[in-house]
Amino acid sequence: MEKLKLAVKEIAYAQNQAKLSKLHRSLIPLLSLASSFYGIVLSIRQSLYRYGFFSKHRLPVPVISVGNLTWGGNGKTPMVEFIAKRLADYGISPLILTRGYAGGDEAKMLQRHLLARPVKIGVGANWAATANLFFEKYGYLDCRGSKFFERTYLDQKVGSHISSEKIGAAILDDGMQHWSFCRDLEIVMINGLMPWGNCKLLPLGPLREPLMAIKRADVAIVHHADLVLEQKLKDIELVIQEIKESLPIFYSRMAPSYFFEVRNISTKMHLGAVHDAVVLCVSAIGSADAFVQGMEKIGPIYVDRFDFSDHHSFHIKI
Repeated sequence: MEKLKLAVKEIAYAQNQAKLSKLHRSLIPLLSLASSFYGIVLSIRQSLYRYGFFSKHRLPVPVISVGNLTWGGNGKTPMVEFIAKRLADYGISPLILTRGYAGGDEAKMLQRHLLARPVKIGVGANWAATANLFFEKYGYLDCRGSKFFERTYLDQKVGSHISSEKIGAAILDDGMQHWSFCRDLEIVMINGLMPWGNCKLLPLGPLREPLMAIKRADVAIVHHADLVLEQKLKDIELVIQEIKESLPIFYSRMAPSYFFEVRNISTKMHLGAVHDAVVLCVSAIGSADAFVQGMEKIGPIYVDRFDFSDHHSFHIKI
């Protein structure tokens, strides 16, 4: 299964199918059929929401959606963390809603990184029900107007909760295709290293939706911008502006601060520990290339790699 996932990814990002192996090319007809079926289902689902057959849920607090048009490696979860920290620094307690893919590895990471801040993390497929549970527990602050209007489900007898405990905003982690939720700000993340692949829909290509879905976005952020040539960044800008000329475009990068030991995550090691060393990068993320290139910039003599598919579940063998 792992080899099949990697093969599908190679097909999705291949610039020239003729250069693929015979085995890879044999998968293309089946993937093409599945991609066409996916596109039909996607179009029907969009129409049902557009014409009101499916209702949209609105939360009583501002909603920021962070999503993307392709599969992993676009920097969604780091951006969610960044936004949550900024909101917390301004005194707004955010609620992060995440589906908890692959055992909730990203949710656990967010919990570790945001431990000292008044940030709540709701994990589950039904975001509306999850959000309501948190609103019932903590209350909320409606800050969309010129003043903060406090609304709370809390019993009047419970008066010990400080205002920062009340939820002031919601952040949707991977929310762009979650059409059942109304949002106040739509952020689309784009992997600068591999922006659109072969421009085909899943599973033949990496696109969850056609590129025209960029029209729904309020902000576009090109991730891994420091690893991309300037001309390629301009090409990405042109594609975005042809679809939505007025869309603001920003750039982001991953900047490692330190290493830590797997068995003791509280131990911090200086980045200089790998200078002039041989490094093996073992990853199960959406953009392993960015991880490897980032490691190469730190200064080891040689970097080798061992890539697993995104969210691969590792097991300890005794």
